[in-house]
Amino acid sequence: MGIMTMAIITIGAASLQALGNMRARKAARSGAVHRTGAPVLRGSLEAGSFEEAFFAVPAKGETDRLLHVARRTLDAARRLRRDARAGMRTLSARERWIVRLSAGAVRIFEELLTLARLNRGRVYPSYDHLAEATGMGRATVARALTVLEGIGFLVRQRRFQRVASEGGTARYAQTSNVYRALMPASVEAYLPRWMRPAPLPDDEAQHQAERAETMRDMLGTLSCRDLAEVTISGPLGRVLARLGATLDRQGCESQKDPEPLSESIHMNLTVSA
Repeated sequence: MGIMTMAIITIGAASLQALGNMRARKAARSGAVHRTGAPVLRGSLEAGSFEEAFFAVPAKGETDRLLHVARRTLDAARRLRRDARAGMRTLSARERWIVRLSAGAVRIFEELLTLARLNRGRVYPSYDHLAEATGMGRATVARALTVLEGIGFLVRQRRFQRVASEGGTARYAQTSNVYRALMPASVEAYLPRWMRPAPLPDDEAQHQAERAETMRDMLGTLSCRDLAEVTISGPLGRVLARLGATLDRQGCESQKDPEPLSESIHMNLTVSA
């Protein structure tokens, strides 16, 4: 059951990202004015359409462990900067994100983790709230969130919402971002051995791989509509189910009355002659 849940969550996250990318292509450029006249940032999703699948209640002690990992990563960032300045190593793309981590970014991460613990994972503070809680400026908060997201400590999603307007015309306005804290795999190599996840026994790893393969085979037999209904619930699931049904219809229509290959070749030869 654990592997099945992980597979569903993974597919759900991929579907959520795909839907976000589709909406991003339709939206205006970042900072531009939406077709309704209200500023909506690129990549935004409508509030209330995805939060159920996005938020997750942190496990007991998880927020404390993530904060400890962030502080250890800050120590690693200082060592990497020192080695890079001394010419002792060339930083990889992953390490270039890590060396940008600052004490201020860790403090902001601590505030987000506190909110996650108090609000059962539902984290959506404004920049002003983070600036007030940490004593930092909005620009510093924005840079810190970008670094935390780049390393992998955070997943951030912009939101917009419908607002009342004169004449009954629907209009939209940007609202606060939502955040979810994660344990980034990119920092595990820089942590003490006792903080790294213990490797699975070989037999358990093989068993999980077999179950994951079985799950992939089962999901591979579903239509696009059924796959969306199985993996995601709520408004987002209904949107993806409608999209999947459209793809299914297009696939079926393309397979109706296919022209035999032999007749196609004969027709081409006749036309050429």
